[in-house]
Amino acid sequence: MPRALGKNEDTPDVQGAGVESFTPIPFLAMTDGILGKAATMEIPIHGNGEARQLPEDDGLEQDLQQVMVSGPNLNETSIVSGGYGGSGDGLIPTGSGRHPSHSTTPAGPGDEVARGIAGEKFDIVKKWGINTYKCTKQLLSERFGRGSRTVDLELELQIELLRETKRKYESVLQLGRALTAHLYSLLQTQHALGDAFADLSQKSPELQEEFGYNAETQKLLCKNGETLLGAVNFFVSSINTLVTKTMEDTLMTVKQYEAARLEYDAYRTDLEELSLGPRDAGTRGRLESAQATFQAHRDKYEKLRGDVAIKLKFLEENKIKVMHKQLLLFHNAVSAYFAGNQKQLEQTLQQFNIKLRPPGAEKPSWLEEQ
Repeated sequence: MPRALGKNEDTPDVQGAGVESFTPIPFLAMTDGILGKAATMEIPIHGNGEARQLPEDDGLEQDLQQVMVSGPNLNETSIVSGGYGGSGDGLIPTGSGRHPSHSTTPAGPGDEVARGIAGEKFDIVKKWGINTYKCTKQLLSERFGRGSRTVDLELELQIELLRETKRKYESVLQLGRALTAHLYSLLQTQHALGDAFADLSQKSPELQEEFGYNAETQKLLCKNGETLLGAVNFFVSSINTLVTKTMEDTLMTVKQYEAARLEYDAYRTDLEELSLGPRDAGTRGRLESAQATFQAHRDKYEKLRGDVAIKLKFLEENKIKVMHKQLLLFHNAVSAYFAGNQKQLEQTLQQFNIKLRPPGAEKPSWLEEQ
């Protein structure tokens, strides 16, 4: 007669006495038995103070791993009587009639697609982590003077010159914007002053002539100032496009080139370390894989280096062309304004196809964008 879990050998069989039998839930019963035995068993100690490995420790570890990882099959689970490690005679088979069946549903197409997507994402994260580790290691080696880096002296000089030029042009752009703001404030003051003189000329008959020609002078200065402001706005807008669009686009390519250079050196160092190591079957495969990865990063580096060289060349040509036009415009407009030559000032704007803002507009276009 099989024995119930947790009963002694002398306990009578209650099933034969007419009492309804009770079978614990298989998974909980097996888990409680395993964990309870693991928590209460004694650990014998040798005379030298070292713990002796119990013969049932290995089996306990395997059972715990099975419970934590895969879990038991409830349709095939049996209850062990007499504690953990009992004989095969004390087994109570659990039938499917007393307990609900928990059959495993086969994975559908949706599950397979989800697993495939998860696997692809894991591979992407894994490659990213390896690449980040190698590049960080290479960067730190270069910073501390322990690693070598690939240097194109001529290209590096051109890149540094571009960065310095961009900083100087940004300073010119900032000063040009400040000049535009001051000119606009001056125009507003002159316009208000002209209106005040005109009003006083109507209310002061004895000073009507003096107030009148001062009012006309301020209005003329306002007109010339609006023309100058249009020219300066055009100058500032062109410098802004050159700095924030053209130069910035080239510098973005430079950043990509520098990142590719770092990756190239990182995988080159990795390949050199593998080449110096022992040659066996496993190392040979890793060496071939490292060689292929290194070649891919080398091709990327060479391509971006060529792109940077081409963009630097075109940027220099475009910069000279744009600045030649803008500096000529700025000089002619400022000279004509302070010389009081209204005709030359208007001709300057026509020469560079600059259209003034409508008279009702209050602010220059670049200020409205701020």
